[in-house]
Amino acid sequence: MASLKYHLRFPEEKIPHPVVYEIGQEYPVVTNIRGANVTETTGWLNLELTGDIADIEQAVEGLKQKGVQVDPIELDVIE
Repeated sequence: MASLKYHLRFPEEKIPHPVVYEIGQEYPVVTNIRGANVTETTGWLNLELTGDIADIEQAVEGLKQKGVQVDPIELDVIE
């Protein structure tokens, strides 16, 4: 199983919708909110998705189709 993190930005019209819940129901992935800031007009959150890589990729595509901007969070690793 893989675990990948993404930064999501929501347009104002999507703020009241349970988008993360829907993704967890529509795809076989576990959603874990790692941080968020939501107001009446804007919202972002850091979301960790756990599951098979193909399922995570489909879930990310599903988020984009729902109008959410999705960017991967890449961690800097010092060896």
